[in-house]
Amino acid sequence: MQQSPDRPAEGGGFRPPSLLDALIPIVLVIAMLVLAVVLFGADASWGPNQVALLSGAMIAGVIGLKNGYRWSDIEEGINKGIQISLGAILILLAVGAMIGTWILGGTVPAMIYYGLDVIAPQYFYASACLLCALVALSVGSSWTVAGTIGIGLIGIADGLGLSEAITAGAVISGAYFGDKLSPLSDTTNLAPAAAGTTLFAHIRHMLWTTVPSILLALAGFLWLGHDSVSSLQTPEQVANLRAQLGEQFNIGLHLLIPLLMLLVMAVRQMPAFPAIFIGAVLGGVFAVIFQPQAVAGLANVPDMSTAMALLKGVWMSMFDGYVSHSGDEVIDSLLSKGGMSSMLNTVWLILSAMTFGGVIERLGLLERLVQSLLGATRNAGSLVITTLGTCLASNVVTGDQYISVILPGRMYRAEFRRRRLAPVNLSRALEDSGTITSPLIPWNSCGAYMAATLGVATLSYLPFALFNLVNLVLAVAYAMVGFKLERLAEGDEADGGEPTPLAESLVLDTPHETAESR
Repeated sequence: MQQSPDRPAEGGGFRPPSLLDALIPIVLVIAMLVLAVVLFGADASWGPNQVALLSGAMIAGVIGLKNGYRWSDIEEGINKGIQISLGAILILLAVGAMIGTWILGGTVPAMIYYGLDVIAPQYFYASACLLCALVALSVGSSWTVAGTIGIGLIGIADGLGLSEAITAGAVISGAYFGDKLSPLSDTTNLAPAAAGTTLFAHIRHMLWTTVPSILLALAGFLWLGHDSVSSLQTPEQVANLRAQLGEQFNIGLHLLIPLLMLLVMAVRQMPAFPAIFIGAVLGGVFAVIFQPQAVAGLANVPDMSTAMALLKGVWMSMFDGYVSHSGDEVIDSLLSKGGMSSMLNTVWLILSAMTFGGVIERLGLLERLVQSLLGATRNAGSLVITTLGTCLASNVVTGDQYISVILPGRMYRAEFRRRRLAPVNLSRALEDSGTITSPLIPWNSCGAYMAATLGVATLSYLPFALFNLVNLVLAVAYAMVGFKLERLAEGDEADGGEPTPLAESLVLDTPHETAESR
């Protein structure tokens, strides 16, 4: 197994961690996180999880000191972990600003207004999943899809009286299916680079798990949609909601231009942070031009000049979101959202998770645990299952999907080659677990982002992220029976398991850049 180049060399005054060293902080953190859910329920991510993760970082730090590391070494790991999360944090803040200006400018109300009119309620969940899948396949970003179309779909579900949790599960299912198969996706490029195969060979091999998974997910959403018909709003209630949206905002199809512009920027591969921030500014411009009464109402300063009131209203929507005062409880809860301030708890959660993940990686504790797991693998299927489990554990422990793709890729690449397994088996396993389980972990940057953006707690939408769950189950089942485990062709030699330059640079040199292209 390759020694990380930024870790002190053997003989540098530290002892390699024992298996017990590796297990203590990981087991204690998982136990504390479970206890936080038991004690605080859905509020666990509003402080209790952060305490658990930072406590785990301190426990791991004490083990590192015992093994001869200096506190400066541990701080270096913390700094690197936080550095990895900076791109995600900037995107979160930009998304918060964009939600605020898109509501104020009428873009989100227009999405809800027209969506209520064109989407058949009984097919809503399946339609939401399919729409997000197609857009994510085009733009290659699950985060962009959730932060744009996903927000509108949650609003439409509210208006129809449908479940926000199921809708969030459908959005995430579609978004991750499209992201997983898109050649524009960063993780879809990262996994084959880490495993040592080509992009399109990787995508072809993933079809065996992703296509059956999305078909089963769509069937599940169709069933859930028909089962929810009895809870739907009446046509009169839906008409009343559309009328109230029309009273608060000047509705028109032109208000969807910011959405189209953002999708164009995503297709053209503009980094996520500037693209989303431009989208937020464009929403503010649309608010001033098309919704001046809403902007002035948000500013609520009658003695201020019109220009200054408009400026203040847009500015407020970017940092503190939009607040509806219609008097209608449904409308007010539907539209009172957004702002950078709404993302600050999520930022706190990500920083805590990446602090713990950075310490664990710096001290080699996760790597030590994986070494022990390798000794228990007896055949090709068990190696794939071990890889899937390691990616899931990495998502839980390190809180970042990129680490959960790169780290197991580096650790298992040589072993796959040694056992004459084609690298596409490894690259598919990295995505089947590392990519798709990331939004299912509340403290993972992806899970925290989805919960904050869609306004639905991770543990609430988790049972309905059908594609993600089914895909992981199928991957395990395929491994158990040896289905579609490709062998190296005769004459193909093992490459020693060294990471490609792309994979190496992504994990060691510029991880913060990859976070901006989620």
